[in-house]
Amino acid sequence: MNSMPEGAAPPGADGAPASVATVEQLVRQQLSEAFGGLRGVVESAVPSIAFLVAWTTTENLRRSVIVAVGVAAVLLVVRLVQRSTPQFVVNALFVIGIGALFASRSGEARDLFLPGILYNGGYAVVLVVTILIGWPLVGFLVGSLSGDPTGWHRDRGLVTLCSRLTWLLVLPCLLRVLVQYPLYAADEVALLGTAKIVMGWPLQVASFLAMAWVLSRNATPLAPQE
Repeated sequence: MNSMPEGAAPPGADGAPASVATVEQLVRQQLSEAFGGLRGVVESAVPSIAFLVAWTTTENLRRSVIVAVGVAAVLLVVRLVQRSTPQFVVNALFVIGIGALFASRSGEARDLFLPGILYNGGYAVVLVVTILIGWPLVGFLVGSLSGDPTGWHRDRGLVTLCSRLTWLLVLPCLLRVLVQYPLYAADEVALLGTAKIVMGWPLQVASFLAMAWVLSRNATPLAPQE
């Protein structure tokens, strides 16, 4: 998914590039601006990997958390020095920080992963609700990038496509909860950490690949705007 090259046709009045003929092309161009590529994916996963390695070798909760936060901080500094967006590093640092707070209060390493489980469960519920009420969340992402937050809803083909894409975001969240919560309940910290890594960015990449496949079909003409 490539952003619009220099010299390409400017957007039309409805916010869609003049060269775009289908719903899928429009969404593909706009979603390309929302995800951080391979680097963002790696930055999201590395702090969790650092915690798992430290915990497996030391079984010291405080030391493992310090290692994970330290790694995330280094990644953040690199981003700031390069003057590139630190979004994914900040997200990872925030998740580790919240998890560390949970774990420090209970003294149990498994609680480092509880916020992630709760987040995935809550996020899945929100996504499903947006689909059921006919305003799928991916549509707002498309709208925010095109400059018209709700204009996409006038095109029924675009609404249908955004619903399918939103379902593809729901699935990874549900799978994480179904697999990780039983491990959390059983206090299987090593397996829980492994599951978080395996079901983190690899599962998200699989979801994005499925979205890319849907968007590659280029089958839905854009409805003319009034």
